[in-house]
Amino acid sequence: MSADVATLRATQSVASIPRNDNGPVFREPWEAEAFAVALSLNERGLFTWTEWAATLGDEIKKAQAAGDPDTGETYYHHWLATLERIVAEKGLADPRQLARTRHAWEHACARTPHGTPIELKPSDFHD
Repeated sequence: MSADVATLRATQSVASIPRNDNGPVFREPWEAEAFAVALSLNERGLFTWTEWAATLGDEIKKAQAAGDPDTGETYYHHWLATLERIVAEKGLADPRQLARTRHAWEHACARTPHGTPIELKPSDFHD
């Protein structure tokens, strides 16, 4: 299946995807990467878009209950949380390792000057 067809299926099935007339809209490169990973896993049959939409809706509700302002700016944070949750629930990744890696990236981002490529170092994986 072409990327265009996969993208069209995703945007038709998950109504909340930010988009314009040309398709999905991303504010940051990582958002497009998270979108592409979800497309790939869907194409491989890991989940249906109906399952994805239900899980994404649940993640958004949890975030709103925790104070997310629901302005649209955090949409792909919820997308990423959904991706992590589904791969953990399907047994493709260990939830603790996912959390550890997420924290390592947050640590690496915090110590990296703006405009400099982020590099993970062993010290970023502190417990």
